[in-house]
Amino acid sequence: MIKLKRFLAVTLAALFLFPFPVSAGQPSVSAHAAILIAADTGRVLYAKNENEQLSMASTTKIMTALLTLEQENLDEYFTVDDKAIQVEGSSMGLQSGDQVSLRALAYGMLLQSGNDAANMAAVHIGGSIEGFTELMNQRAKQIGMENTHFSTPSGLDQDDHYSTAADMAKLAQEALKNADFLEICSSYKAKVEYGNPPYTRWMTNHNRLLKEYQGAIGVKTGFTKKSGRCLVSAAERDGIRLIAVTLKAPNDWQDHKQMLDYGFSVSQLVELPIPELSKATVVGGMSFCVELAAQPIQCNLTQEELARVESEIHLKQFYYAPITSGEVLGSIIYRLDGKQIGETPLTANGAVVQDTTPPDMSFWEKCKAQWQRFCNWVSALFG
Repeated sequence: MIKLKRFLAVTLAALFLFPFPVSAGQPSVSAHAAILIAADTGRVLYAKNENEQLSMASTTKIMTALLTLEQENLDEYFTVDDKAIQVEGSSMGLQSGDQVSLRALAYGMLLQSGNDAANMAAVHIGGSIEGFTELMNQRAKQIGMENTHFSTPSGLDQDDHYSTAADMAKLAQEALKNADFLEICSSYKAKVEYGNPPYTRWMTNHNRLLKEYQGAIGVKTGFTKKSGRCLVSAAERDGIRLIAVTLKAPNDWQDHKQMLDYGFSVSQLVELPIPELSKATVVGGMSFCVELAAQPIQCNLTQEELARVESEIHLKQFYYAPITSGEVLGSIIYRLDGKQIGETPLTANGAVVQDTTPPDMSFWEKCKAQWQRFCNWVSALFG
């Protein structure tokens, strides 16, 4: 009996001192609809009613902010339209006569969920709310959001305004490729200037995950009585980026923590293989070709998916000298099941100087010089 007690005591102590690694279990979420994807490939890691059409409240502003940040002159000030800012709900505090920029409006949408910011951007870009929603639906088709229809830039409830968890994940995937969008949505606090005249004020992000979840980088909260609590989040750890979406979720913060924990426990980065590279042909140089180099990239894939990855080499037929070492000449594009999942540049692994043959050389001397270069090229190519 004494030996048994000692054995149990030693075993328990070992478990506390040297715990076994435990993977997060399959999440159990409160949301009516949810999805978790790998941001680089779109691979679905978890899903629940992901294609059911539901209202998505202020997560709508992901699209509105993305279109706003895709415009030119983001920091150019213009005068607020009085009618545009007459909208119910959350606000960034725009007033008649204020001077504001598109960048400031994007901050107002993504941090404070300002309906006035969304409407002001819509009218400024699209000429009207209706004109802007047409742009939203056009962009949705480009992204592949097949079960989505936008009828408002703010996300206030309308019968013909809906999306799905799967489509909102695609939208977040696209939006996070925009550097300005990523910077704004991942900011917990930010200084923004607008007013009459513009002055500096602070905004605080409504997204609690930025403070509560390690690696969180956004994206957008949402709530109306009809839609319930909606949340689109993203997090990144050790080069792995995940996107989670919940619609109509009573306990969305906990849902997302569970989903992201699960996602990181089943994700891994694998290196995409570099295909055999031929040399790039050069015209007008002291050499007829230049060797190519490519840096390997990593992607969140299973080994089975890695075996299905296809690569395409994109190069011009020839390049004009001079070529500098490290100059980008083309790219390798990787696809999984026809969808692009990665791209790495092809660079010159060496330099090619421009042909400096003296113009007063005789015809036969020029032919001899060209023949020598050709022989050197063949030797380098096949030798």
